[in-house]
Parts: sequence; C-alpha cells; structure tokens
Amino acid sequence: MKRLASALIALTFASPSYAHLNPDEHGSFMAGASHPWFGSDHILAMVAVGLWAAMFGGRAVWKLPTAFVGAMVVGFFLALGGVPLPFVEPMILASVVVLGLVVATAAKMPVNASIALCALFGLFHGHAHGGELGSAGATAFGFGFALSTAVLHAIGVGIAVTLSRQLKSAHATQMLGALTAMAGAWLAFSG
Repeated sequence: MKRLASALIALTFASPSYAHLNPDEHGSFMAGASHPWFGSDHILAMVAVGLWAAMFGGRAVWKLPTAFVGAMVVGFFLALGGVPLPFVEPMILASVVVLGLVVATAAKMPVNASIALCALFGLFHGHAHGGELGSAGATAFGFGFALSTAVLHAIGVGIAVTLSRQLKSAHATQMLGALTAMAGAWLAFSG
C-alpha cells in the first residue's frame, strides 16, 4: 500500500517537460499511446474513472470508462476539425478534482449521471489531445491515446478491486480519491 501511494505521489509531481515522444522518431501510434502517460492531470483523472467504476461494480465497470473514451474520441475529432471548446484546461483540472471527490466520498449518483459526467470530462481530455497532435498522423495517434486511456482506466479498476479484496473495505480506494482531488487542487493552483 505504501509503495502504491508513493508511486502515485511521484507520478503526480513529475515534471513532463519534453516528455512526449516525437512522432517522427517513434511513429504516430507510439506518440499517441505515450501521450496520456506524461501528464499527471490525465493520469489522475483516467485512473480515477477506473476507481469510481469499480466502486459502482456491475456494468458500470465498463460503462464509465467506455463513456470517457468514446467522448474523448469525439473531443479529439472536434479539435482536429478546428471546433473550439471553452475552458479546456480548466475542465481537465476540474475533472481531476471532481473525479477524486466522487471516489473519496463514494458518491452514489445514478449510473447514467455518472456516465454523463465521465463523458463530459472525456470530451475535454480528447480535445486537449487533438490540440497536441503536432506532426503525428491523426488516426494512429488517436488509436494510441485511446488504447492508453483504456489501460489507465483498467489500472484504476484493478487498484480498486485489489484494495477492496485485500483490505475488505473501500476506504483505501476512497483515500486514493482524496489524494487525487488534493493533487488536482495542487495542479490547479500551482500552475
């Protein structure tokens, strides 16, 4: 448990300057696949979706992440099409705080409302990715970051399930949610 907390804290405060892979050297797919891993805001939000989905259980385990990824792809194509979204970066930071809080409080929202919230945040994350495409090919880059996002959601689900089984309680997962919300607030006010 201490190692997991230490790793999450280290990821949160890691500086991603010049961290994205150059698509000319590594290919568009790898540039896209690596992209979410170099932004602590993206990692925190995407893992939190998985944590929250696992807390719901049942079909929500795949519905919340699917809504996030699906809306993220829509946001990606909106950015590629030059369709602006207001407040992209503030919404990404809000996603970290809000998703952290819903995990921390074990919020019992209706599943459809939770799906809608995940989709809303996914839209903004996707728009940001589309705006950072650079010289990468859109299709390969998009597949790469969608796959990595799904992996981050699965990691969140796996963490929550493992903690629940090992500790027979959701309190550790809720603590991770609280840490996520605090990290999001720190990111919002430190930048």
